[in-house]
This record gives sequence, structure tokens and C-alpha cells, in this order.
Amino acid sequence: MSTGIVTAHSVVEPSPRAKAVAATLVAAYALISMIPLVWIFLTGFKSPPDSISYPPKAIFEPTLEGYCNLFTTRSRQSPEYMATLPPPASTCDEIARSRNMVIAGPSNYAPRFVNSLIIAFASTFCAVALGTFAAYGFSRFKVPLADDLLFFILSTRMMPPIAVAIPIYLMYRELGLSDTRLGMILLYTSVNVSLAVWLLKGFIDEIPREYEEAAMVDGYSRLHAFWKVVLPQATTGIAATAIFCLIFAWNEYAFAVLLTSGEAQTAPPFIPIIIGEGGQDWPAVAAGTTLFLLPILAFTVLLRRHLLRGITFGAVRK
Repeated sequence: MSTGIVTAHSVVEPSPRAKAVAATLVAAYALISMIPLVWIFLTGFKSPPDSISYPPKAIFEPTLEGYCNLFTTRSRQSPEYMATLPPPASTCDEIARSRNMVIAGPSNYAPRFVNSLIIAFASTFCAVALGTFAAYGFSRFKVPLADDLLFFILSTRMMPPIAVAIPIYLMYRELGLSDTRLGMILLYTSVNVSLAVWLLKGFIDEIPREYEEAAMVDGYSRLHAFWKVVLPQATTGIAATAIFCLIFAWNEYAFAVLLTSGEAQTAPPFIPIIIGEGGQDWPAVAAGTTLFLLPILAFTVLLRRHLLRGITFGAVRK
């Protein structure tokens, strides 16, 4: 009986060298992709002169001036008036007085940020809910002209927003939906529902019908089987679809500029118009952008385990 060392190598398993090369490429791509985000984060802690210095400064004295300017409005006063003021009550007040300015009140960033939260998450919930029901109907029932209807639904994503912006603006003006949260929620829902239908139909198609049939044999209704059997199996697809829909609604700019101006204005059109002393206040813009990234980042991190499909659909083979 002879023994020997097995040197066979699987054609499926990558070699250690291939793994090292792939890991190096992924790490390099991640670092390069993060450079703009890191630079925006650092710019939020720079002073206005440091933010526009050339060559750009990587080492600087950090300050909260950008965040103070983001959340407050300031006005310039004469030295005589500044001398009559009591001692500064906060860090932002002290920073403003160092530039011969006083805080006049809060800025509009916080209300615009709240509008973004309400509109983006509400429209995402509506789009995913409607898309789930529509995708289930296309997947489980014989719908006449189903392929044509699916193509029509998808075609709503093919046109650029500016192509329908003017008709939507005129329609919203007649209906009284201009500059309202409800109007923006309905608009973003109608845009995102097509994406939700197409993504979720693929996931629901992979869920074996036998699961529902077994549940209905046990006495479940169609709706109860959908709620208890299909939805838990489609959690991965729902999470991925929700992330894509939220990213669109969160970052959308064209419709927000045209259809909102005050009460329902979101953060994307507000951040670029932050004006400071002498022009664009880049530290405040960077601070607003940094805070604007946090909710979408937190939402993606919370759902990250659903993005990688940990289960294999189609356990029952036909």
C-alpha cells in the first residue's frame, strides 16, 4: 500500500496567488474610491482660507467654523457694536465674533435635512410595498400581455427627468402639490416603483411555488401564504431594492430644484447654495455633505447582511 501527497488542485478554487492579486486590486480600488469622501470630511473642519488654498493643505488646524456656518446665519457688525456685546455664549458665537460677525439665527439646513428624511424614506417604503405586490402578481398569475406591461413599466426609467419636468410642474401647480412633501413622495414613488417591480420579480420567481401550495393545503389563504411564506424568503431582494430606491430618492436633484423652493425643499438643492463671506462657503458645504451621507450609509450598513444572499433559492427541484 503506497501513500503519497495529493497535489491535485481544484479548478474552481482560486490559487493563493490569484487571491492575493484580487485582494490587492479590491483594496486599491476601495482606497481610491474613499479619497474624495475623506477629503470632503476633512474640508468640513478647515477654515475658509484653508479650504481654497493652493496647493491644497492636507495638514491644517481643525476648526468647527464650517459646521457653525452650516447651522447658523451670520451678519457683519461694526467694531463699536461688537464691543457692546456680552461674552460669547457658545463656540459658534466665538468663531463668528472672531470675524466681526454675530449669529442672527438658525439656518435652513436642519429643516431641509428633515424634509429629505421624510420624503426619501416614505417614498422608498411606498415604492417597495407597491413593487412587491406588483412583482408577486406578475410572478404568480397569468397576466395578459405581461411582457409588454413589464417593458412599459421599465420604459418609465428610460427618459431623462428633464423631459417630463415641465409637464409634471404644470400638473403639480394645478393640483396644489408644488412645494409639498406629499407631492415629492408621490413623484419619487412613481419613479422608483418600476425599478422595484423588476428587481423583486426576479427574486420572487426564484421562490418555489411549492412553498405556497403547501401552505394553502394547510389552510392558509393566498394573502396569508404571501405574508408568511413569500415575504420572509424575499427579504434579501426587498432589502437590496430598498437601498437602490432610497439612494435615488435621497440624491435626486432635478425634480427637487424645479418642484420645491421652501417648505418641502430637500438638502441636495440647498447645500450648493450655501454662501459665506466673499462667496461659496466650502467648509460649510463639505460639512453639510458629510452629514448628508450619514443616513444613507447607516441604512446600507444595517441591511448589509441581506445584500449577500446567504441562502439558496430553489430548494425544491422540479
